[in-house]
Amino acid sequence: MRHLIVGTAGHVDHGKTALIKALTGFEGDTLAEEKKRGITIDLSFSNLQNAEVNIAFVDVPGHEKLIKNMIAGAFGFDASLLVIDANEGVMPQTNEHLEILNLLKIPHVIIALTKCDLATKELLEERIKEVESYMKRFENISISTIVPVSIFDESSVENLKKRLYALPQIEKPSNGLFRYYVDRAFSLSGVGTVVTGTVLDGEVTVGDKIFVTEHAQELTVRNIQVHDKDVTKAFSSQRAALNLQNPKVKLSRGLLLSKKGYIRGFNSVDVWMESIAGQHIEHNTTLILFIGTKQIEVKILLYDEAILSKGYAKLQSKEKICLVFDEPFILSNSGRIVAGGRVLNPINDPIKKRVKLPLLEALHKHDFQTAFTLLVSTHKRGFGLISSNQRFGIGHKEALGFAKEIDDIFIDQKGLLLYPEKVKKELEEKIFTIYVKNPHAMLSAKSLALKITWASETLISEVLQKLCDEKKLLLDNGIYRDPNININDMETVIRDKMFEVLNEGGITPPAPYNIYDTLDIDRKMGDTALKKLTVAKKVKRLEHNLFVSFENLTTLMTHLKQIIEKEGYVDIKLFKVYYPELSRKYLIAYLEYLDSYTTIKKEGLKRVFL
Repeated sequence: MRHLIVGTAGHVDHGKTALIKALTGFEGDTLAEEKKRGITIDLSFSNLQNAEVNIAFVDVPGHEKLIKNMIAGAFGFDASLLVIDANEGVMPQTNEHLEILNLLKIPHVIIALTKCDLATKELLEERIKEVESYMKRFENISISTIVPVSIFDESSVENLKKRLYALPQIEKPSNGLFRYYVDRAFSLSGVGTVVTGTVLDGEVTVGDKIFVTEHAQELTVRNIQVHDKDVTKAFSSQRAALNLQNPKVKLSRGLLLSKKGYIRGFNSVDVWMESIAGQHIEHNTTLILFIGTKQIEVKILLYDEAILSKGYAKLQSKEKICLVFDEPFILSNSGRIVAGGRVLNPINDPIKKRVKLPLLEALHKHDFQTAFTLLVSTHKRGFGLISSNQRFGIGHKEALGFAKEIDDIFIDQKGLLLYPEKVKKELEEKIFTIYVKNPHAMLSAKSLALKITWASETLISEVLQKLCDEKKLLLDNGIYRDPNININDMETVIRDKMFEVLNEGGITPPAPYNIYDTLDIDRKMGDTALKKLTVAKKVKRLEHNLFVSFENLTTLMTHLKQIIEKEGYVDIKLFKVYYPELSRKYLIAYLEYLDSYTTIKKEGLKRVFL
């Protein structure tokens, strides 16, 4: 079955809600204030369905003071049902709604000329021509059809239904990442927290973990309803109510739900922006950003000019906003729509202006190969594709496909990282320098990746292989070493070196990982050496990262007994007096080891002789 979200639009009192009731039997104005005032204040939802198509209607308010609620609904539209009173024609809110639909590039619009039973045949013909002419000014909107209709004429309502069912399949770009803006949130007795919204992309299943991006909280989906029916899964372009398990934060309109680890928030994003009705946007202007069901105050920072009607800009906010590439937005000033556009760069990179503008141009054209090339050139320590869903609106596989078409880059497919080819030379010199300074270095690609944090293990392995091919290094049992050093028993050499460092460390020995880094020893080999030193009773493990030589430990224990003999006891405070250089971690570890002696007993916090 095809699923479409069709939003109503039009001037107040032109009959949107009454028409939806005639189409679906659903009365949208359910709030007490809506019934009292006779207008739609908030978003209302209903659906119309035959054997092949399900149409979910979003009935939005037409009143000028409630335009923000209209915008909140419009972001999920696949098509729009524009309602125009046949007797009044195009009115101010009709135009404002059309401006919004045009900015959001809603592709298909069915125009319903309502109250046609009150209009003459001549007036209807005149109104159709007038509307057709008026619509030509909106370049992103195409009229599917103009349908005269009266809620009192069942045949006209049925004709409108047929036209709605005939709407074409809306092909939306998708990367499969679940995204859903909350438009309502409430609690139901015996049910818990429920949110409603439109699935903009991907799908959600009962039992899924979903992420509230603004609050960084993961929640479980307990139940899903689509048009009042329990379902196991909701898909893109479906209106869905989600019952969420025990949220620890208050859920409200505007929050974005997605999957953990895919969308991050930033205080600034780069966009393509264009104004409406010939207006101009000044640099450093503060406006209200509408995106999804979210609204937030932003400052407009222009790149090249002090004022523009269309072009590239940065939107800056005090709080982090979680956006994705090519997401549409609207900007308003004092309740009036002034501009809209598309998100180009939702991830705030520290990129200089001379690179930023060509990057934005490439993103505006969806020229990802050029964008990748520019980003790799600015991220000399590796550019990650892990965020390709948010940054480019494409999955990892597609992102790697674009990367493979670019010359002079190294692709770490496993780590989803791109590097300039020339960085290999720098890395090669850095690795070789380690072995020049320490001919006994014994490292793996993994341990080198821990030392050279900007380089991935895959890139390091590539460079190590080159050094081996050139006979500068030798691969021995997964460990890279200097081929000119004659080592009959590597394990013995490592153990001896580690014991030497630990013994010299006295009673404040360095942690194992620091020893590995100092000696340029692979961590796995180092762990093995420590275990063997412990089994041989050359060192004692007191804590996870505290290994001390038995010789130093025995000397310290002897002195502690002497302190007890002199003072009558020893505790942390007294221990510190004799050994001011020891931190609390060492003091506690040594006192607890002292407890293992059969001649010592613990009384409260003190140790005394039996």
